[in-house]
Amino acid sequence: MKGLYCRASASDAEPEFVIQDTKLPEALGSHQVRVQVKACGLSPLDLKLLGDMGMLRDLIPVGREIAGVVLQVGDKVSFFQTDDEVIGILPLDSPCSGLCDTIDIDEHLLVQKPEKLSSVCVAGGLRDGLCAYTALHTHAHMAAGHTLLVMDGASSFGLMCVQLASYHGVKVLTTSHTPQTHTFLEQLRPSVAKVIPVYKDSSDLLSVVLEETGGLGVDIIIDSGVRLQEESSEGMKLLPHKHDIISVLGVGGHWVTSHKDLQLDPPDCRLLHLKSASVTFLNSEVWTMSSAQQGRYLHILKDIVEKMSTGVLRPQPEEAVPLYEATVAMETVQRQQKKKAVVQL
Repeated sequence: MKGLYCRASASDAEPEFVIQDTKLPEALGSHQVRVQVKACGLSPLDLKLLGDMGMLRDLIPVGREIAGVVLQVGDKVSFFQTDDEVIGILPLDSPCSGLCDTIDIDEHLLVQKPEKLSSVCVAGGLRDGLCAYTALHTHAHMAAGHTLLVMDGASSFGLMCVQLASYHGVKVLTTSHTPQTHTFLEQLRPSVAKVIPVYKDSSDLLSVVLEETGGLGVDIIIDSGVRLQEESSEGMKLLPHKHDIISVLGVGGHWVTSHKDLQLDPPDCRLLHLKSASVTFLNSEVWTMSSAQQGRYLHILKDIVEKMSTGVLRPQPEEAVPLYEATVAMETVQRQQKKKAVVQL
């Protein structure tokens, strides 16, 4: 069978994605499940994280968010049986590519897929749902009545944050990066309190947010990248400056950031201290890198797919591509970082 792999370059050159033949071991582990993959989501590879964890190798398996059907179970598996429909995220150290016809995965990394939820939909939205859940519930301790600012609410991750927060009675403010995404966000139901068009003038962010919150600032901020200094590139101009984010944060607020190399100067830290506010780094990989909270992780996955099946979470539909187009699709995902793709097998 064939799978998609990344051949990481030693230099800063773009990684190369290749289709390779592979095979599973004959024996199935006692707690493992053999799954026939129906759909697999493609997300950007974090090669630096893999290097930090000592997991870089010649060929890195690509495609980890999978939906499929159980073909065989190990002798100690208790959660699943043959023909069950399941979803899950392969761990970082998995030897299998999620684009293989058949994969072996530990039963404690899978949950049941609701019958009416399509494999393509759940494979495309599972990781963003997990990130949104981790940011809002685990890190920010979201509660009804809070005010939330989501940067770039039309991105696949931002949209999940907006929908999850709206469901829990949170007042949602968000930013738009283009006229098209601005219209999309204004038409969302349940509606958001305010859509801020930063493509017109990103300097409006502070004044608009303070006006919407009566000068108090927001309880939670979820960013999609941060400007550490003045940038000239168009893409970076759409990102908020770190000082603007801290300025719109309310007393006791939570800033959940995806920026891996965030640098805060003493004046920034002083302002955070005055507000008794906190900064948390969002890394959804911790759930599969450590088994310390395995039960909580499975509960989160179950809740996400349940909310997807009932329409609370509605990922932006991704047009599924066949396996022979997976290489090109993954190159685009890796280059654009925020883009998603789903491969249907």
